[in-house]
Amino acid sequence: MKIITWNVNGIRACAKKGLQSFVDSEKPDILCLQETKAHLNQVELDLQKLQFPHSYWSSAQRKGYSGVATYVKGEDVEFKDGWGLDEYTREGRIAWTTHSQFDLYNIYFPNGGSGEERHHFKQKFLSDLSVHLKRELQKGKNIIVVGDYNVAHTEIDVHDPVRLSQESGFLPEERKWMDSFLNLGFVDSFRKFHPGIKNRYSWWSYRELARISNRGWRIDYICVSKNLENKLKSADILDSVEGSDHCPVVVELQF
Repeated sequence: MKIITWNVNGIRACAKKGLQSFVDSEKPDILCLQETKAHLNQVELDLQKLQFPHSYWSSAQRKGYSGVATYVKGEDVEFKDGWGLDEYTREGRIAWTTHSQFDLYNIYFPNGGSGEERHHFKQKFLSDLSVHLKRELQKGKNIIVVGDYNVAHTEIDVHDPVRLSQESGFLPEERKWMDSFLNLGFVDSFRKFHPGIKNRYSWWSYRELARISNRGWRIDYICVSKNLENKLKSADILDSVEGSDHCPVVVELQF
C-alpha cells in the first residue's frame, strides 16, 4: 500500500501545475492533501475525485484558507472531520478516516508564526492532539498520522538550526512536543529508513527563493504507531516534485 501526503498550497493552483499527472504517475492507494484552500463546491468534479472512487474533505469556514482532503482507492471508509473540538473543525484541520487495517489522520497543523495568539492556538492543538491520540492508542488502535506538522524535529531537519531556533516551527517547546509525540508510540517513517541523512527537506520558502539553494525545513511527515512499524517497507521525500512550496512525502506498507 502506497500513501502519499502533500501540502499543495491551494489545490486549484496545484492542479494547474500538474497535480493529476503526478497522481497518475505515482498511483498512490491513498492521497492526503493539506492546505487545499477550497470547499468541495468550489472545484470541478475531476478535482474533487482525482480519479479516486472516494474522497473525504474538511474545509475551513473561511474561504480560501486551510483545508484537507483524503482520496482513497478501494473501500469506502468512515470519515470524521476531527475528534469533536469545533475550534479545529472550523479551520478544516483534520480528516480522520477509519480503514480496515488502521485509522488515518490527515492533518494540517496550525502555523504559529503570525503572532502570540496563533502561537498559543498551535500549542493547544498539539496538546489536544496528543491527548486524543493517547486515548486511541490505549484502545489498541493502529494509527497513521500524516500531513504538514509545521514542526521540524531535530537540527538536521532544518538548514540553519542556530538561526531558526527562535522561529515558529523550530521552537524548543515544539521540538519537545515532537519528542513526546514519538514517545507516545509513534515512528517517524522517513527517519526509520534514513536515520542520519541531512539536507532532505519538504518545505522551502517562496519568499526567499530557498528551494534553489535547498535552504529548507522537513516539516511534512508520515508517522505510524509502533504496532505498524513492521509493516513499513520504504519511506521517502519526493523533493524533485514541484507544484507547491512543499513537496510530497511517501511511504509503502505491506499488509
